[in-house]
Amino acid sequence: MLSEELKETIREAYAAIMERKSLVPRWGQRQMIAEIANTLARIPAPGEAPALPAVCVIEAGTGTGKTIAYAVSAIPMAQALGKRLVVATATIALQEQFVNKDLPDIRRHSGLAFSYTLAKGRRRYVCLTKLDRHLAGGQGETGLLPLYPDELETPQAAEAMPIYTGMLDALGRGQWDGDRDNWPDAIPEPIWYGVTTDHSQCSGRRCPNIGQCSFFRAREELQNADVIVTNHDLVLADLALGGGAILSPPEESIYVFDEGHHLPDKALSHFASFCRLHTTRQWLQESAGLLGQAATELASLDALQRPLQTLPGQMTELVDSLQVAEQVVAQLFSETPREEGRDTPPLRFDHGRVPEVLVPVAGTLSGQLQRLAGGLARVEALLEEALDDDFAGIDPTVVETWHINTGGMLGRAEGALALWRDYALAGEGESPPSARWINLLEGGGQFGFELRSSPILAADILQEHLWSRAAGVVVTSATITALNSFERFILHSGAPREGNFRVVESPFNYANAVFRVPRMDCDPGDAAAHSQALIDALPGLLDRSEGSLVLFSSRRQMLEVYQGVRGALGELILMQGDHSKQEILRRHREAIDAGRGSIIFGLARFADGVDLPGDYCRHVVIAKIPFAVPDSPLEAALAEWVEAQGRNAFMEISVPDAALRLLQASGRLLRTETDEGRVTLLDNRVLTRRYGRAILDSLPPFRRELG
Repeated sequence: MLSEELKETIREAYAAIMERKSLVPRWGQRQMIAEIANTLARIPAPGEAPALPAVCVIEAGTGTGKTIAYAVSAIPMAQALGKRLVVATATIALQEQFVNKDLPDIRRHSGLAFSYTLAKGRRRYVCLTKLDRHLAGGQGETGLLPLYPDELETPQAAEAMPIYTGMLDALGRGQWDGDRDNWPDAIPEPIWYGVTTDHSQCSGRRCPNIGQCSFFRAREELQNADVIVTNHDLVLADLALGGGAILSPPEESIYVFDEGHHLPDKALSHFASFCRLHTTRQWLQESAGLLGQAATELASLDALQRPLQTLPGQMTELVDSLQVAEQVVAQLFSETPREEGRDTPPLRFDHGRVPEVLVPVAGTLSGQLQRLAGGLARVEALLEEALDDDFAGIDPTVVETWHINTGGMLGRAEGALALWRDYALAGEGESPPSARWINLLEGGGQFGFELRSSPILAADILQEHLWSRAAGVVVTSATITALNSFERFILHSGAPREGNFRVVESPFNYANAVFRVPRMDCDPGDAAAHSQALIDALPGLLDRSEGSLVLFSSRRQMLEVYQGVRGALGELILMQGDHSKQEILRRHREAIDAGRGSIIFGLARFADGVDLPGDYCRHVVIAKIPFAVPDSPLEAALAEWVEAQGRNAFMEISVPDAALRLLQASGRLLRTETDEGRVTLLDNRVLTRRYGRAILDSLPPFRRELG
């Protein structure tokens, strides 16, 4: 229950922040505080069943002050209930701002007493064992398998060794905590991944460097902190491992998901599976040879000899089966029509049903991978025991090396097993079905196949791992509703309908901005004509002296339009793909600060999270209503499932999705209470199609100039 004492604590904390920071209390902010506190008051006492789910989904318009609102309400509630507050942001940048700036500021001004810490995954920290091994090996081999051999090249020793030496020196002097984000310089990916690890390659408490391990030192701080700050990915990774593996158990946690509109998509990515045929074959062939070497080096460990001698044969059988799978997949692709001059689209299976010819192959591979994973797990367990004992005649470094390598092999085998086990089920009788598809990978004149499977909705996943287990959950973002409804979010996330769903309006004055749809003589469905219309319109539409953001739905159109306007606007344009996102934003701000104009060309996703207040963005141009790319296998599978039930996928899925994306793009204009400017949509369909009025009515109350 929400006691009077607790209410007073929250009120006093909020009032203190307002007074000490000379801020004006906002109605929406106070409303948000009340909604969160009242929702978390639903959390029952130990042993009692909840009457209503302690789930609050709250859309808080830009400028509400979400961070202060959920902090001053959720921190006292969590402390009173004996729960840990886990605040998850969508990106590492947002999480670092919260822990380095926002939380210290709130603690200093609110009068609340609480501790907090930052939680990151293993791959953000250096692995001292791997670092030692690289330095000991010098120019030679370390004996360790790379973490991601398919994706990253092995770095040159001449480039890597000075960095590794500097890392060890900084660790020894106490000048670095092993966190990649705290290293003073950028670290190339191949060099960093040579000295980091994941859970499959980590020997945990048995590692001889556990006392100095940067990851475990950081993890120990999690045990005592009132507030844990992390990102969506780490929360979902923890939930996928059963909960409580990295963070506090869900039952003992209150989660706040900031930028929570990302949550369903993030969940899908964590529970999807894939297998690349060619690189998996290559990995198995190399691993079979390495295990033969392991049998020799670990000869005095009798219990290991039988599995180490059996596993290479199992790997060879798998290589043969994967070759059969490759032949079957190649035949499936050869039967698929292909347009000349265009990239080969993914081969998506209708209703998620795996072709009959592929099901028995998947069954064979699933069984073989199950046996391989079981054998590798036994070897890993025996090596763990060996790490605890002192075996005369065996260098403990050798045991440790093979424990790390076997863990990596096991993790990879389990990943492939998840895909082939899913394909062996054939996809019959699923509701909703999974999306299953195959990508043709082309590069260097060679072809390869990548098989993928993913749920089309995160509803069941989040119900099993989050909604049904967490003590309480708060989801907040400036954009959660679509077409003025939470139905889209409920469909994709499975958030319980008995939860508390609220919209808190932005304090911004939208009369300071104009939403304009100029009359055009073409339909965006005619791509060539629409691109030419953009080329003709943009030079006169964009002010060369101000900051503008132009957003496209496809890369092809962005490139075509750029070529067409380069003569008139080229020196002002910064185009996505030419530089990193951070560099584009830096150059844009630099140009505006110097009194020059600057125009950013980007895809719709580029705008996500971009903050360009004031003169940095006076004009947002949206090329067309941002409907999903039609060849997205996930989008297509979801639409197919909706249509199969006799429903209208376009109106239920495509239009709400497009409305939400348009709202997010339009939200790039007003970032402070004094901002002003224009949003221009170069798509007449919002005026001529029956769904257009619903999309327009879901936008903020800009002044409108239509047609």
